Amino acid sequence: MKRSELNAIMREAVEFIQNKQFKLPHFAYWTAEDWQDKDDSYREIKENMLGWDITDFGSNNYSKIGLLMFTIRNGNLHKSEDKKGYAEKLLIVQEEQVTPFHFHWSKMEDIINRGGGNLLVQLYNSTEDEQLADTPVTVSVDGRRLTVPAGEIIRLTPGESITLETKLYHKFWGEKNTGTVLIGEVSSVNDDRVDNRFLDPVGRFPEIEEDEAPLYLLYNEYPGVGG
Repeated sequence: MKRSELNAIMREAVEFIQNKQFKLPHFAYWTAEDWQDKDDSYREIKENMLGWDITDFGSNNYSKIGLLMFTIRNGNLHKSEDKKGYAEKLLIVQEEQVTPFHFHWSKMEDIINRGGGNLLVQLYNSTEDEQLADTPVTVSVDGRRLTVPAGEIIRLTPGESITLETKLYHKFWGEKNTGTVLIGEVSSVNDDRVDNRFLDPVGRFPEIEEDEAPLYLLYNEYPGVGG
């Protein structure tokens, strides 16, 4: 992806989030220059992967296959002294913009439609060899336990949510003609570097063509990240 495309996506996201009366933490708006004077007291932001995350899953067509995420809080699976056992993200999904089939080995999550259009979520159980199963899927939608056929599509209107357990394949996109969707994700601690099993191979983190300066850094671009 080009840096200019990432910058444009961020600008649109900030406007959309503000229009929905949601407030991001201050570090969302720190520039590369702002990060240069941040001392070791900000290590949690870097080490726990807080901040902007944008991917086209290697499709080179973000509006068709892509996702914007902002991690607001997260624990750290690799540090025993980190007692935070939960994570929270904000996601933006455009109409008919697909996040491909995947599951998580360790993360359990609630996906919440916080406003805008409708979110469509398609579900399959996974087999022992991590393929799509043809068995009925049991899920919780706003506290209601229900069982649906394999491949069922659940529609989440604003305010509705679904609980996705580990190893449950899910694919989601914004419903056509309903508007862009603002999504909240509340989950157990998340490490996207190791906990995503995609049904088909994808490029999780984009290679960036630097055609202009970054508006804001992605979480894996912070100075000294991982140090």
